[in-house]
Amino acid sequence: MAQIIALSRFFHLQHPLRVSLASLCSRSMSSLDTRARAVFSAAVEGVQPDIVVRRSLERYGDKLLVNGQSFTLTNNLYLVGFGKAVLGMAAEAERIVGDHLIKGVVSVPHGIQKTLHNHGKEKMLLEKNSRITVMEGAKNNLPDADAQKSAECIRELASGLTEKDLLLVLISGGGSALLPAPAPPMSLQEKQDVTRKLAAAGATIQELNTVRRALSLLKGGGLAQCANPAQVVALILSDVIGDPLDLIASGPTVRSDFKPEKVWAILDRYKLSYSLPSSMNEVLSKARPHYGLQVQEQPEEVQDHVLNVVIGSNTIALECASRKAVELGLRPVILSPGVCGDVRSVARLYGLLSRFACSPEKETPPELAAEILQLGPEVGVESWDLCRTMNVLVEERKEGWGATCLLAGGEPTVQLTGKGRGGRNQELALRVGLELSSDEVKSGVVFLSGGTDGQDGPTEAAGAVTDGELMKEAMSQGLDIDGFLTNNDSFTFFSQLTEGRRLLMPGLTGTNVMDVHAMLLPPSPQRDFQ
Repeated sequence: MAQIIALSRFFHLQHPLRVSLASLCSRSMSSLDTRARAVFSAAVEGVQPDIVVRRSLERYGDKLLVNGQSFTLTNNLYLVGFGKAVLGMAAEAERIVGDHLIKGVVSVPHGIQKTLHNHGKEKMLLEKNSRITVMEGAKNNLPDADAQKSAECIRELASGLTEKDLLLVLISGGGSALLPAPAPPMSLQEKQDVTRKLAAAGATIQELNTVRRALSLLKGGGLAQCANPAQVVALILSDVIGDPLDLIASGPTVRSDFKPEKVWAILDRYKLSYSLPSSMNEVLSKARPHYGLQVQEQPEEVQDHVLNVVIGSNTIALECASRKAVELGLRPVILSPGVCGDVRSVARLYGLLSRFACSPEKETPPELAAEILQLGPEVGVESWDLCRTMNVLVEERKEGWGATCLLAGGEPTVQLTGKGRGGRNQELALRVGLELSSDEVKSGVVFLSGGTDGQDGPTEAAGAVTDGELMKEAMSQGLDIDGFLTNNDSFTFFSQLTEGRRLLMPGLTGTNVMDVHAMLLPPSPQRDFQ
């Protein structure tokens, strides 16, 4: 605890969006469950495709402004895209650039056009006279023959451009599965099997993309090189922690040096090195061909014609969620946009933070703070962020502020041990619910975990909302929580629990910036405003 207080004195803590006690008292507050869902909705709304494109793409006559750079439009614009949010991005981009767009091809998830139409999201759909061809594929978020055909069409368009042309590339989460172009002699099925094994073993999205990039023709800068000498402008909606350009959708517009040893290290880590197809060994044993050039020999000027811009991210989503929390009478605290690691460790962190925030003692036990700090590296959260967050929670408890909304984001992983239906958000919510059932946590704490794309694993839910009553509720209905967790069957659990009312069901959102976590903590006992 001394370390936390010392840090508080050393750094001037900027409390985001301070809320006065008077304003909290005057508000008519709904339940924390309802407010948690509203905060999540605001996070998703803030990274909608049309909104992020309008922020970053401006046209003034025959000039197109992107990230402070100007490009001349002379009916020389082409467009390609791939990802879950790309359809909405493409529709808005076409509205902005108008007749200067000559042709476009986008690779989007199977069934997305029908789904968006059914959800009344026509603004994410292209006009009937659009010059952009929409190709659907990657059913269940897995690369397939349809996605491979789309990738080939994108490659053909890019390879036909000249130095007078401008290629606008739209990239969002899910882009890797929608741009499969296996390096020969590897087949799509073989590449898909490798990816599936890695995901089942608990590999992170960064590790998955590193392997995909090494086995692909278009990823790792391949698309940008294919379009050379045309000018390439990539607008990226990030679904990777830290927004690393080379890993988002496996970096099709970012130069990448091929290092087989990195791929082998990942495969060794998950004990998969000796169960690979011979074609993969052949690909990794030599430099990957890239349309006549080898990766090691790519000239620097090949990438001089590329501008990569991140236009949406988990950080932006959390900022929007924070503003909504204030509107709802909550005190927002953003922990980190980089939460990762096994869901069991992440759940433990949230359980410890809830105990820390709800501790009835005047001085929180030092060992509790020490355990939180020790857990930080396992879940991708810096010690400074944990110290800052705990300082705010201590100050809030002492001054008697109202209900707090602790926000975080990222992408935890689940190690599959069963064959049930679920996803990382629902499993995290279930595990946090067990943590909140502890006697050391004040009743009323609510936790939400949701995927911003509206899809959590192969289920109809984006995530779930839970609280300290979860265990009692499950026991009263004869549901064995441990059994559901062992079988990775969190969706079935939440579907059966109280008629599924705890599930988060926004439907397909049309965007994707990883997950959003919101833990709502009731007011401290000194000042109870509810």
